[in-house]
Amino acid sequence: MADRVLVLSWGQNVRGREQRGLEVFQEALTYYSELEASGRIEAYDVMLLAPNGPMSGAMVLHGTHAQLQTVAEDERFRRLIIEANLVVEDLRMASGYSAEGIPQTLPLYAEAVGRVPQMA
Repeated sequence: MADRVLVLSWGQNVRGREQRGLEVFQEALTYYSELEASGRIEAYDVMLLAPNGPMSGAMVLHGTHAQLQTVAEDERFRRLIIEANLVVEDLRMASGYSAEGIPQTLPLYAEAVGRVPQMA
């Protein structure tokens, strides 16, 4: 069951590289669809955001820790990230928890909060 996420977000296109940006975006969608169809990830979401300044969109890959770790090390994934970094600003990649990963992780946070002096 998917308990982890890999979040990829980006800002504006690099001026003059918009066409290549669309091509890389389509390549990523094709790749993530293939990953989902083959069971290498459980699902993925794509978000294109209304103009807001810092973030233009995001893609979220859902899977297990092992699935997402394998994808992150896959040469095709790495090539897409390198290409994306050349055509968009502020490319970011972050891993995190979802679904069953939340109740497994939240107690760790609560425990840490309990050790930090609280101010009123």
